[in-house]
Amino acid sequence: MQKFLFTSLVSLCMLGAMAQTPVLKYTNAHDDWNADSLGTHRVIVNVTSKGDVAKVIIPWRRRDENPQNKDVILVDAQTCSVVKNALLKDVSREQGTIYFEPTSGVGRYYVYYMPYHIKGVYYPKTIYLPVKNTADENWLAKTTKSTLQAVCSELQSVNGFNNFYPMEVIATQKETDDLIKKNSDKSYLVFPEDRLHSIKMTNDLPFRWIKKGVQNSFKDEALRGENFAYQLGIYPAKKDLKNVRVEFSDLKSASGAVLSKSIMQCINNEGVNWIGTPETFMVNVPQKKVQALWCTIDIPEDTKAGVYAGAVKVSVDNAPTTTVKISLKINDQIAKDHGVDEPWKQTRLTWLNSTLYEKNTVIAPYIPLKKSGNEISLLGRKVTIAKTGFPAQLQSFFTQEMTSISNQPKDVLTEPIHFHFTKSDGKDIAFNSSLVDYTEQSEGTISWQVKNTSPEIEMDVNGSLEFDGFINYTVKVIALQDADFNNINLHIPFQPSVAKYILGLGNIGQKRPDSIAWKWHVDTLNQDGAWLGDVNAGLQFSLRDQHYVRPLNTNFYLQKPLLLPSSWGNDNKGGISIWQKGKAILVDNYSGARSMKKGDTLYYNFRMLFTPFHTLDTKSHFANRYIHKYINTDTAKALGATVINIHQGTAINPYINYPFIKTSEMKSYIDSAHALGEKVKIYNTVRELSNRAYELPALFSLGTEIFSPGKGNGYPWLCEHLDTNYIAGWYTPEANDAAIVQNGMSRWHNYYVEGTKWLVKNVGIDGLYLDDVAFDRDIMKRVKRALLQDNHPGLIDLHSANQFDKADGWNNSSILYMELFPYLNRLWFGEKFDYENNSKDYYLTEMSGIPFGLMGEMLENNGNAWRGMLYGMTDRLLWFDNADPRPLWKVWDSFGIGDAKMIGYWVDDNPVKSDNEDVPVTIYKKNNSVLISLASWAKNDVNIHLKIDWKALGINPSTATIVAPVIDKFQPARAFKIDEAIHVEKNKGWLLIVK
Repeated sequence: MQKFLFTSLVSLCMLGAMAQTPVLKYTNAHDDWNADSLGTHRVIVNVTSKGDVAKVIIPWRRRDENPQNKDVILVDAQTCSVVKNALLKDVSREQGTIYFEPTSGVGRYYVYYMPYHIKGVYYPKTIYLPVKNTADENWLAKTTKSTLQAVCSELQSVNGFNNFYPMEVIATQKETDDLIKKNSDKSYLVFPEDRLHSIKMTNDLPFRWIKKGVQNSFKDEALRGENFAYQLGIYPAKKDLKNVRVEFSDLKSASGAVLSKSIMQCINNEGVNWIGTPETFMVNVPQKKVQALWCTIDIPEDTKAGVYAGAVKVSVDNAPTTTVKISLKINDQIAKDHGVDEPWKQTRLTWLNSTLYEKNTVIAPYIPLKKSGNEISLLGRKVTIAKTGFPAQLQSFFTQEMTSISNQPKDVLTEPIHFHFTKSDGKDIAFNSSLVDYTEQSEGTISWQVKNTSPEIEMDVNGSLEFDGFINYTVKVIALQDADFNNINLHIPFQPSVAKYILGLGNIGQKRPDSIAWKWHVDTLNQDGAWLGDVNAGLQFSLRDQHYVRPLNTNFYLQKPLLLPSSWGNDNKGGISIWQKGKAILVDNYSGARSMKKGDTLYYNFRMLFTPFHTLDTKSHFANRYIHKYINTDTAKALGATVINIHQGTAINPYINYPFIKTSEMKSYIDSAHALGEKVKIYNTVRELSNRAYELPALFSLGTEIFSPGKGNGYPWLCEHLDTNYIAGWYTPEANDAAIVQNGMSRWHNYYVEGTKWLVKNVGIDGLYLDDVAFDRDIMKRVKRALLQDNHPGLIDLHSANQFDKADGWNNSSILYMELFPYLNRLWFGEKFDYENNSKDYYLTEMSGIPFGLMGEMLENNGNAWRGMLYGMTDRLLWFDNADPRPLWKVWDSFGIGDAKMIGYWVDDNPVKSDNEDVPVTIYKKNNSVLISLASWAKNDVNIHLKIDWKALGINPSTATIVAPVIDKFQPARAFKIDEAIHVEKNKGWLLIVK
């Protein structure tokens, strides 16, 4: 068996003796045993003489806690059988003693430690086998007598990825104590470490540091232009450390050349958040814990080769400063692309602080904002600002078909959006408003502010509108004197014709009920607003305060829910009521009775999305035909697909949300697809991250910034190589890939943007497949810009499992992700969506994407093909083995659907209607022909008649034909007479061609 040998200079103390043991080897097997039955680690033990009882002392130096509670499995290597007569004694993290019967006499035996049982598949839980006695009583009696001394020769891992050497091999307590004693003048120890030996443990010193000792200098080398990184390991020996930070000096060469401290940074101390705002981070280190501080140097390409010397200082609020001398040799070679094609050297850590694509430039198909007075025009819409700073009117110019923009506005509001501050006497506060002050007027953003004053309170309004229809309000309310309020309300008065449908507040996509009474319950409900709208005009609103933090999603909401906004929530007095009041459908966002003392400040912030975002691109939708399978590119083309989605867990994209390991294979595949005129998109989202990520230890050094805190466990690798403060995510058995749940918004999104740019430029991806994401619209805009660089197509499709369940906080997928919709090309909603037992209103609002300018596909059980065609939706080719939209594609092509105008059943003047409202009709109209899609929501089979406006179709009924083309698994061939009744089976329908 070939092994990769690591020379471990490990001096190990035998039980009861002070002498050093021989040097042990740490080696890797080539997956030579089944880890899921034996565990991932073993000790190779050699018995050199015959006898009934052998004794071995194993100096395993384990990082796991409570090893005395975990069983071992002892295997006779000569017979591959389990040795039953074995006894564990004196087990600790440092070493353990095993007595066993050498069943084959002289030879090799394997001691597998940490064997486990896995419960579950995609979200596994690891259960370590408890110690159990299988030994015979007669044999046990012999263990007190003479024994053979067996010898450990190797500590072996099932493969290199599971190996503990060298940074997870713990120092013994005595070694640690001796090191502290030797450095008794120091309250904390600093261990400089290179970038190839990531610090991975926080509870123990690695033995590597015992051998090296405490050093006050660090040497390494790098290339010109390279993103260089190194570490400082901090170990508080005597007390907790407060506010640990790194201070850099210039590095200078003998010739006087300088590497300025301005290009140096400690990512644990400072950075830039996902919207480009500089941040600083407080690093406190508890006593006897290890903290890694990752430092980066962005070496300029024009740096002269040579040795550069200087120092870094570790400063602490409650302990003396420690200085470490730095010597960095810069070689003459220039690093390719700053070395980021070698991420195992941590060259991408600088991506965490990237501001790439932060500027809010307009993204196609959107157009620059235009302001005229207090009116602001954007693609298909207009916003008018009232004197208070809130919208006076919102107008949509999108047609009901959603395929064009007209000159006729559709008003969303009956009157301006406004606040009521109702005093204890029942009277509303009257404000005096300053002039609207426009603080930014760019093509992408227009911002304004208004100060509304009264004797009791001041309301400072800061609003902004972006080119896609996002409206953001920061509403700061300051008490100028003590005040009592019966209520504080934000009223959004909708036109009844607009407030036709609702999503959110516990309502699935549906017709709006006559009245809604909703209360905050953030512990169980991921709900803070709703969308009300019609197909061609609508508004999503959400209520927040200054402490808003994005919660977790995809089965993890209950582990990190919404924070109750102190303003709107008001100790659960707040809520939202919706009902008809006069001419308006009034959305009353109230916070209930409260008192404010002079100087108190509350933030009644809210956000809105003005929908639709853009027109439907039906031509592109019907032309881009997705296959969701890793398959030969020529086979994909032969099947009729034009876009290949490469999921995670496949040969070229094996690891979830970390597509940076098989990049050469991925590029070869994409090149072959491009040669055939096909596009390739890859799975890469932000929600959880593979344990294969090279940067994982550095990310964990940032505390809970990147990864959400939790109870740990999950797949065994996570249990054995991470501390317990994490949430285990998705596990992919095919790739043995275990993910960790990420903590909402963080600097990892900066890395994600940079990584997307790199994948487009170096691998050639045509877009991303997003699978339930954990980022916001700011990141989505940056990602879209990265994907569109250098005229790349930049395709994005979003898949979501139905979020309307307990684990996801009873949210709507469309509500959760609506802020991302302006930059998507397609929806794929998704697992747990019910296509058989939900209404056409649900199809339209929750799944189709049409009210937002999108179109989609179906997933669960391949959807419902007949109903899907009303919205231009099919299933996705080969996601399931029987998912096959090709028969429908064939009809599309023969009819020429890409050149047709889609007119949905929701359009008032649709030329073709059914005489049964439970059997709606959508048409695809060309000059001399029309494709009619009809589908049933009737409770039983029905016969319907079509009501056709022949003049509007431009077809002479006396010569017209109505034909149902044969479509495999959809319908038989059939011809209908003009006035003939059409039999429609329950939950099914027809596609008819009229010429």
